[in-house]
Amino acid sequence: MMTTLPWKYNWELIKQIEPALRYKDGEDFAAWQIKARAKLAELLGLDNMIKADEDLFTIEYQKETDAYTEYRFTLQSEPGYIFPCVMRVPHGIEGKMPVMLTLQGHSTGMHISLGEAVFPGDEHLISGGDRDFVVRAIQEGCIGVAIEQRNFGECGCNPKTGSPDCHVSSMNAILNGRTTIGERVMDTMCVIDALLTHFDIVDPDRIMLMGNSGGGTATFYTAAMDERICLAMPSCAVCTYKHSIAAMPHCVCNFVPGIVKQFDMGDISGLIAPRKLVVVNGREDDIFPDEGVRETFEITKRMYAAAGVPDACALVTGEGGHRFYADPAWRVVHEMI
Repeated sequence: MMTTLPWKYNWELIKQIEPALRYKDGEDFAAWQIKARAKLAELLGLDNMIKADEDLFTIEYQKETDAYTEYRFTLQSEPGYIFPCVMRVPHGIEGKMPVMLTLQGHSTGMHISLGEAVFPGDEHLISGGDRDFVVRAIQEGCIGVAIEQRNFGECGCNPKTGSPDCHVSSMNAILNGRTTIGERVMDTMCVIDALLTHFDIVDPDRIMLMGNSGGGTATFYTAAMDERICLAMPSCAVCTYKHSIAAMPHCVCNFVPGIVKQFDMGDISGLIAPRKLVVVNGREDDIFPDEGVRETFEITKRMYAAAGVPDACALVTGEGGHRFYADPAWRVVHEMI
């Protein structure tokens, strides 16, 4: 008799699960959202996080270029946890402006979003993967904000190589009844708070969020939890658990204990509806496979139809691998907003 490998045993269990909170046809959609959002908050560990009473917002510098004004600031999300962001405000635009918040994945940090190479290999991520998110946001007429996520860049990396360091932090979060994804959601929501509190140029009705890979994951979950986000653009992240996170090695920061019993990722998209959702993937992505992305998007379309906005979601597929695809993605964004 052959021994069954433990990971394959659990994987097979996952493939057989029907999520308990899957939306049922005819169910009151608003009531489902209330119930599902509360459960997702619990699973992410948000119930075990305390937002700081004071954000301790501090502008470290302000500098001018021909194209934009750049601010670097820090803020406190939880008591004692302070992290940096960089915001670029394009010149020549009157009144309140749309803002695109940006989240890098398992890269060397938020400087990639700014188009700045700091560590070996950064240049390839920028030029070969359209990951200079803030640079493109400025070109598209938006304020661009780069957020340093927990365990990446200045908030946790190998100081010589820039490699992310998620393992110990993510395991400690689980011991505390939290998750790294939940912590990143908390931080991003606090950045929105800070922008609306400290900058009167931000249009509160045009706050958008995007990210690739691990940044796409944080984008997706944050948009599900924060209804101030009018458009979410997760890239190389939205895929069935059975095809992606459960099927192969992934960083532990991607895991949410018990989530497959309640949701698959397509179900969670119902918490973003009726707001705009642009899912971006690569046809040849080998860690978030196209098959699983398309299966997820079929559920997403069903959720958006139930919300009464079938045209408010879109799937953009690039003819390549695990990267962002700026030109086709931004074309869809402009069609939607």
